[in-house]
Amino acid sequence: MNAPTPLDRVIPAAAPAGGAAAAATSRADAPYFQAHDLHAYYGESYIVQGVNFSMKESEILALLGRNGAGKTSTLRTIARLAEPHLTQGEVWLAGQPLHRMKAYQASRLGVGLVPEDRRVIQGLTVQQNLQLAQIAPPKGWSLEQIYELFPRLGERKNQEGTTLSGGEQQMLAIARTLARDVKLLLLDEPYEGLAPVIVQEIEKTLQKVRDLGMTTIIVEQNALAALHLADRAVILDMGEVVYDGTAKEVLDNEDLRHEYLAV
Repeated sequence: MNAPTPLDRVIPAAAPAGGAAAAATSRADAPYFQAHDLHAYYGESYIVQGVNFSMKESEILALLGRNGAGKTSTLRTIARLAEPHLTQGEVWLAGQPLHRMKAYQASRLGVGLVPEDRRVIQGLTVQQNLQLAQIAPPKGWSLEQIYELFPRLGERKNQEGTTLSGGEQQMLAIARTLARDVKLLLLDEPYEGLAPVIVQEIEKTLQKVRDLGMTTIIVEQNALAALHLADRAVILDMGEVVYDGTAKEVLDNEDLRHEYLAV
């Protein structure tokens, strides 16, 4: 396919919305979240190649694919990080154009990214990590609500965050994001390197988060675990969407899983 180049398809910061995505957003039945025709680059490397999908509010979507398929890059594009650089396309959340925003603006609007490396701040306790997330508005869950959802963190609130186990650090990373007023939770490899029993514990926590109305996109190499949690699935291959449907259909379709997920 002919790829748009980074030089001739740069999105103006204040350009008026247009095209199919803008028309969809103006309708009463517009999706809560929509990624429309996303194209993004790392330098000259064309990574995200025309990605499209949408979500209803409170859904969990598993964004899947083999290594190098463009999953994390798509997640970073939605979160409006500097890289990869979005050169074409639109991202809408609750009628708001994320594609016109910087990362800090998207965060204020309610986009919460839990990165793969967790980024627990060294030298701060669990509680200080959480309090730091709430210094600037808008605030999300209270510390009491967070400790109710993550009792382990409550037990270790005075312990330095970087001395927690891997699973506990992942809980802290999720909790720190929820300490903000989050409308869209983006999880990048939340199960990586964790024991199965900890994976199950985090999975139960995410189910509780969904029951409370949180809309979530999860990128996860452990495809089966993500599919059991998710309502819907989008599969990427070489930066393009090759499947968009229910998670159950992927679980039931062995040929599809083998071709694109190797499971």
